[in-house]
Amino acid sequence: MLLHIPNVLDAEQVAHFRQRLAGAGWADGKLTAGYQSAQAKDNAQLPGADPVAKELGGRVLDALGRSPLFFSAALPRRIYPPLFNRYAGGQSFGFHIDNAIRYDTGPGGSQVPVRTDLSSTLFLSGPDEYDGGELVIQDTYGTQRVKLPAGDLLLYPGTSLHQVTPVTRGERVASFFWTQSLVRDAGQRRELFELDLAIRSLTAAQPGHAALVQLTGVYHNLLRRWSDA
Repeated sequence: MLLHIPNVLDAEQVAHFRQRLAGAGWADGKLTAGYQSAQAKDNAQLPGADPVAKELGGRVLDALGRSPLFFSAALPRRIYPPLFNRYAGGQSFGFHIDNAIRYDTGPGGSQVPVRTDLSSTLFLSGPDEYDGGELVIQDTYGTQRVKLPAGDLLLYPGTSLHQVTPVTRGERVASFFWTQSLVRDAGQRRELFELDLAIRSLTAAQPGHAALVQLTGVYHNLLRRWSDA
């Protein structure tokens, strides 16, 4: 499932992010790539330990916490701390599949595994600010080519083959991160998402409808059965 989530950040927040990132300590993106990905990766990335990355990453997490659509689709159990990348001057990231497990730093410096069920790209540059730089995703639904407005997020399967095409004009800046879902199976997660959307639609159209209690019960019983919480 590919899901476009609009307005995760508003225009004022995007402008703040861009101002903070403009003077940040960017590094070669290959430094944070695995062996296979490093062969295809050519971009700049803000190290995760950088104070700007931590500050803005926290703001991204706050914004996600205010997005019912993200929560409904992802059912997040853990979110890997958001990272930031930049493409310019022909830079690109060839076709690759994200690592299945990322390791976050937990209490006392422990390494906490995060299963990358879902990948996210939060666009911080508008599509008119750069040429190229499309996020190309190959999945069961075919090939999708994506350039979203600044502040919008694309949620897509971590299992998908994807790339960022060369940026031939301007600069493409984005945040990216991974989510371990409460529901590992993508098909089950999609069914829960569609059921939740139907419940929301019915609630808006006919609040107090007798079927809402039953449908909500079905949703939670399925989540109880399928989740690995």
